[in-house]
Amino acid sequence: MKENLTEAVRALRGRADALLAARVLTADEDWAGAVERALAVRSAADDVVRAVVHEARRAGATWQVIGDALGVSRQAAFQRYGKPIDPRTGEPMNTTPLAGATDLATTTVEDLAAGRWSRVTAQFDPTMREGLSEDALAAAWAQIIGLSGAFETHGEPEVSRAGDLTVTDTRLTMEAGDYTARISYRDDRTIAGLYILPADAS
Repeated sequence: MKENLTEAVRALRGRADALLAARVLTADEDWAGAVERALAVRSAADDVVRAVVHEARRAGATWQVIGDALGVSRQAAFQRYGKPIDPRTGEPMNTTPLAGATDLATTTVEDLAAGRWSRVTAQFDPTMREGLSEDALAAAWAQIIGLSGAFETHGEPEVSRAGDLTVTDTRLTMEAGDYTARISYRDDRTIAGLYILPADAS
């Protein structure tokens, strides 16, 4: 990841040149290679945006200004590009979400929807185990169904890092209402928090 703007632009130019050159120099239709090179261009472009955001912050631009330019909230901009400092240590915090968090959240949501309570609670960390039993989890899910009907489908989880946790938000569509499953994972892949929130409250 390049955070210096000059280096990031140079890397982007190199990736774009490689993509264009391959289209001329490759005799056969190497579509897999073309897609890989295009993804490399996208990654390099993301590095350019990151470098510009960091320069903007150093120059005094607010997260609101940056969020508006990106078309997202200031919190979303900060979560993607910010460099929070851990108040406990004074060191930069890890802002990289847990690898595979999307798959973890999808599996947890699908286990909830299928009534596989023991599979969900087996992932709980010790504090969650003490606070939420299988029976209580089943009762909470039954309450959601009582309010909004049967589960229909879920969306793609949105993933972010918040301190020591990776937080996933997954849209749930019920017969008569929408919710967000907010599930927090520790780095050991255990569940530290599980909430079913009305979609407009998430």
